[in-house]
Amino acid sequence: MQAPVAQLKTNRKLWKYILFSILTFGIYGLVVMSNVSTDLNTIASRYDGKKTMHYCLIFFIFSWLTLGIAPIVWYHKLSARIGSELARRNIAYKFGAGTFWGWNVLGSLIGVGPFIYLHKLLKAMNHLSGSYNIYG
Repeated sequence: MQAPVAQLKTNRKLWKYILFSILTFGIYGLVVMSNVSTDLNTIASRYDGKKTMHYCLIFFIFSWLTLGIAPIVWYHKLSARIGSELARRNIAYKFGAGTFWGWNVLGSLIGVGPFIYLHKLLKAMNHLSGSYNIYG
């Protein structure tokens, strides 16, 4: 087992994401999601051989080029990859592509679904980061 390259953040919270995103006109949200994509690559790439595209590329370039389809595909793949890594590390937290489609897409019909998805995403990344900080 290899030691971790660095200690990853385990303090991602929905309320901080919302509050600081409002105060910084969305910049904090971009930073958090960029860190999620970078941290997931740090945690999982050596095991699954995949690389998640950086969030800024999706947000600033591919989102408008693909008329909004690229972010949907990106979130689906990100969620599935997080779910696979949670399972590989035997972390008892349910998260995956179904969480994205259920809460973020269908849940948008009730208004609070995307917030629940984001909470679950941040919590899943906290679990993965905590495991990585201990076991590498």
